[in-house]
Amino acid sequence: MNVYQSIEEFSRIPFAVVTIGTFDGVHAGHQKIISRLVELAQANQGETVLLTFFPHPRMVLQPDDNNLKMITTMNEKIELLREAGIHHLIIQPFSQEFSRTSATEFVRDILVNKIGTRILVIGYDHHFGRNREGSYKNLEELAPVYDFQLEEITEQDVNEVAVSSTKIRNALLEGDIQTANALLGHDFSMTGQVVEGEHIGHSLGFPTANISIAEKYKLIPGEGIYAVIIRIGDELFKGMLYIGKRPVFQGTAQTIEVNIFNFDQNIYGKQVTIFFKAFIRGDQHFENLGLLKEKMNEDRINATKILS
Repeated sequence: MNVYQSIEEFSRIPFAVVTIGTFDGVHAGHQKIISRLVELAQANQGETVLLTFFPHPRMVLQPDDNNLKMITTMNEKIELLREAGIHHLIIQPFSQEFSRTSATEFVRDILVNKIGTRILVIGYDHHFGRNREGSYKNLEELAPVYDFQLEEITEQDVNEVAVSSTKIRNALLEGDIQTANALLGHDFSMTGQVVEGEHIGHSLGFPTANISIAEKYKLIPGEGIYAVIIRIGDELFKGMLYIGKRPVFQGTAQTIEVNIFNFDQNIYGKQVTIFFKAFIRGDQHFENLGLLKEKMNEDRINATKILS
C-alpha cells in the first residue's frame, strides 16, 4: 500500500476506485465498503484509493471539545487498511481552510482532476464539503458531469452489519471487549512505549511494564483487568493488563500496566502493542496488600484460561 501525507503527493491514476471517510476503527462496516472497493477495482483492472483526513474534522472545527476519542491512531489505521488490501491511502491534512472547500470543488478538483476517480463508493449518509453541504444527491448530479460512476452502500447494507464507531467506543468505555471486538471484526489494540514506573507490581510478585500512549486522542477502555496478547517486535506473549488509578495505593492518575507471563526481559523504551481479548473484572479497592495479591493470583489464573 502506498501512503501519501496529502493530496498534493498523489499523482493521478488511470482508473481509480475511490471511497472517502474517517474509517475510525476500520470496523466491520468499513470492511464491507472496502471489500466492494477491491471487488470493483479487480473487475475494472483499476486501483483502490481511500481518502481520509487527519486531524479528525471535529478536532479542527470544535477545538475546545476534548471528548472525541479515536478507536485507532493513524498508524494503527494504516496497518489495518494495508491488511484490507487498499492500494493507495491519502491522508489529507484537515484545516479550517480545507473545510471551506465547496462540494463541487471537492469533486472536480480533488476526486476527478487530482485522483482520477472513475468509480466512487460512498455510504448512504455521507456528507462532505463546506458546512457538510455535499450529499449523495449532489454526487448523483455531479457524476455524469465529471464522468464517474457512483455506487451507494445503502442504509439496508449498513444496518445488516449493525455497527458504528460510536457503538464500539461505548462498548470499550464499558469494558465490553467481546462486543467491541465483534463489531470491529478484529481485536482492539493499543500501541505505546514502555516507561519507568514505581515498581509496585514487582514488589507484589507481578512485575509490570508501564505503557505510555503518545496520542492523547486515543480511546482508553474502561478501568479494570483484561486478558491480553502483547506483541514485542515479532514475538507474541500472553499477559494481563491493568487500567486504573491503583486505589489501594491512593493513586490519582490513571496508569496502564501489563504483566507479561513468563517474561523477564528488559524492555524499557521499547514499543509494544496490546491486543485486548477479554475483560476479567473492574478496578477494586482492597484493605491490604495481601488481599490484592490474592486477587491478582485469581486474575492470572482467569487470564491464562481465557488465553489458552
